[in-house]
Amino acid sequence: MDHTHNTHPRRFPLWQKLAALLLTLLVVLVAVVLFFPWDVLREPLNRYVSEKTGRKFEITRRLDVDLGWRRATVKFDGIEFANPSWARDPYLVKAERAEFDIRLWPLISRRIDIPRLVLASPTVGLQMEADGRRTWAFGKDTSDAGTAPTIGTIEIDGGAIDFLAKHLGVDIHADVSYDTARGALPVHYRIKGRYKGQPLTAQGRTGNVMQINAAGAPPFPLEIDAAAGQTKLKAAGTVGSLADLDGIDAKFDIRGQTLGALFPLLGIALPQTSPYAVRGNLSKRGTLWEAKALQGKLGLSDIGGDMRFDQATQVPYLAGELRSKVMDMDDLGPLIGLPPTARTAATVEGVAPPPTVTQVKRPGGKVLPTAPLDFERLRAMNADVKYTAESIRNVRDIPLDSGSVQVKLKDGVLSLDPLLLGVAGGKLGGAIRIDGSKNPADIRAALDVRGMQLARLFPKLETTGNSLGRLDGRINLSGSGSTVANWLGGASGDVAVLAGRGQFGNLLPVFATLVGGDILKFLLRGDRDVELRCAAVAFDVNKGLATGRTLMVDTTNALFTATGQANFATEGLDFVVHQEPKSKSLLSIRTPLVVSGSFGDPKGGLQVGPLAGRGLAALALGAVNPLLALAATIETGPGEDSDCKAMLAQANKPTAGAAATGAARAKGAKQQP
Repeated sequence: MDHTHNTHPRRFPLWQKLAALLLTLLVVLVAVVLFFPWDVLREPLNRYVSEKTGRKFEITRRLDVDLGWRRATVKFDGIEFANPSWARDPYLVKAERAEFDIRLWPLISRRIDIPRLVLASPTVGLQMEADGRRTWAFGKDTSDAGTAPTIGTIEIDGGAIDFLAKHLGVDIHADVSYDTARGALPVHYRIKGRYKGQPLTAQGRTGNVMQINAAGAPPFPLEIDAAAGQTKLKAAGTVGSLADLDGIDAKFDIRGQTLGALFPLLGIALPQTSPYAVRGNLSKRGTLWEAKALQGKLGLSDIGGDMRFDQATQVPYLAGELRSKVMDMDDLGPLIGLPPTARTAATVEGVAPPPTVTQVKRPGGKVLPTAPLDFERLRAMNADVKYTAESIRNVRDIPLDSGSVQVKLKDGVLSLDPLLLGVAGGKLGGAIRIDGSKNPADIRAALDVRGMQLARLFPKLETTGNSLGRLDGRINLSGSGSTVANWLGGASGDVAVLAGRGQFGNLLPVFATLVGGDILKFLLRGDRDVELRCAAVAFDVNKGLATGRTLMVDTTNALFTATGQANFATEGLDFVVHQEPKSKSLLSIRTPLVVSGSFGDPKGGLQVGPLAGRGLAALALGAVNPLLALAATIETGPGEDSDCKAMLAQANKPTAGAAATGAARAKGAKQQP
C-alpha cells in the first residue's frame, strides 16, 4: 500500500517575524554606529555650527564620535572656533586636539551639558563685557546666559588662556604646562596682567582635572603665589568648584602695605593700616567666607582672631573678633589718615615700605588730620567687629594701657560703641557715631573719662616726685564734616576737664615741664611744696569756636585763670592768662600772659606747644579713630578729693545752649546705627 506524504513549509508566528526584523535592524544600527565614518560629517558640521553661532567653526583634520545611550564622546583632531567680531582675541579656542563628553537628552531642550572636556595645547580667549556679552556663549546673542555651556571638569595638556573683562578691571594671560613627574599637582601655571586695575603676577600648581561644575567630584588641589600691586598672597588647599569658587579649604599668607588696599581687590572695606602680614585658615561655603586662627602683625603690633564675610545679601556683612596682645601707638596713626612712621613702614618682609610721616608735610603747619572719609567704603558693606588690645606700648605723651572697641557699620552709619580705653591709670569710654549715609557726614562724639592720673598723663612729672591727683571730664561734640579738621571746624558742644586735690613736690619743675622754660621769667623761687587745690578747663564749643567757660588752676600759693578762645577752623589760639599770687615770694610779675599763634606753632610768654599739642592730638584722635579714640573721653565729676566745689560745679555746667544740645549729642552718639 502506497503512502503519499504531503510536506508544507514551517510557518513562524508573526511576533517572531517582527522580533527577528527588529533584531536585524538593531544589529545594522549598531554596526552603523560602530563603523559609521563620522568624519564625513565634519564639513557639514563645520557649516552648521558656523551658521548657528555666527562665527567660524572648523574641525581641521578629523572627527570621531563614540555614541552611547545617555551621552556621546566627541573627538576633534584639530579645532578652531572663532570669537565674536567684538572680541579682542581671534579664537575662543584653538587646539591640537579636543575631546569632550556631551549629554544627549538635554540637547532636546537646547541645553549644552559637557561633563568632561580635554584640550591639548590650546589657545583660549575668554572675554566678557559689561552688557553681559561673553565669548563662550554659543548663540548669536552672546548676552544670553542660557546659550553658555555647563562644563563639569576640564583637563588641559599645556597651552595658554587669556581673560579680559574691562568693566571689572581684569586683563590676564595664563601659560599652562603639564608634567606627570609633578605628582598630584602636574599642571603648572604662570599668570600676568592686571586685576582690579592693579598689576598682577601669579604662579602655582594645580591638579590635572579642574572641577568647574562637577558635583560629587573630589576637591581640586591648588597652590598659588600671587602679587597684585603691593598685596602678596600665598595659599595652598583645595577648591570644590571653580565656577563659583565654592568649597574652598586652604591655608593662606597675605601681606601688603595697608589692609585698606583689599577693598578694590576683594570688596572688603577695611581701614588704612601700617604694613601687615597675616596668615590663617580660609574656607568658603556658599556665600560665606571664613578666616580662622588668624595670626600676624600690623606694623609693630601683633594681630589675631577670627573673621567671616557673608555675601548672601546685596550689602555684604563682615563680622568677627580681633585682638592684640601688644598694640604699638605708631600703628594707630593711619587709622585717621596719618602716614605710617618710619618705625612701622618697613616692618613686613617682601613689601615695599609706604611713604612715612617724615616724607609727608601738612601745608601751613596745621595739625588736625585732613584725610577725607571714604563714603564709598562706608556704604560698601555692613559690619560688626570687636577689637581688643591687651596692652599698648610706645605711648609717649598719651599713656594708654589697654583698649577695646565694638565697630558697627550698617547702611553707611558707623558707630564705635562701646569704646573703652585704659588711659593714665584711669578709664576712658563712650561712643562715636559717623553717619556716612549723607555727605558731609553727621559726626557725634560722647566721651567720658574717670580717674586719669595726672602724673601718668605727663610722665616727666613722675621724676620730680609729684603727685597731681586724678582727672575727670567729658567731651560732647557734634557737627558735619568729611575730615577730622572740617568736622571740628564746624562742631558744637561742650568740653570739660576737671582735677581735684594733689601735691606738687616742687612747683618750678612742674611748670617747666608743662609749659616750657619761659615760665622761669615769672618765678622767683619754686623750692617749696605747693598743694593743688583744684583745676578746671571747660569750653563751650559753637561752630568750631571753643570759648573758655572756666579755665583755672588753683594752688595754695597762686591762682591762675585764663580767658579766650581756640578756633578749630583756623587752628588759631587767643588766650590771656592771669596770675594772682597768694605769696609775695612766689611771683614777681602779675602782667597777664598772652598766648596766640596756632595749634602747631603757639606764640606768647609761655611755650605751650607741648601741652597744646598733646591735648589737641588726643582730641583729634578720639573724635575719629575707629580702633583708638584717644580723646579726652571722659566721665563727669570732680573726683572725691576735690575741695573747690563751686568752681568745679561752674566748669562742669555748660551754658544753656550747650547743655540743651549736649544730652542730645550724647544720646545720638550712643544710638545703634
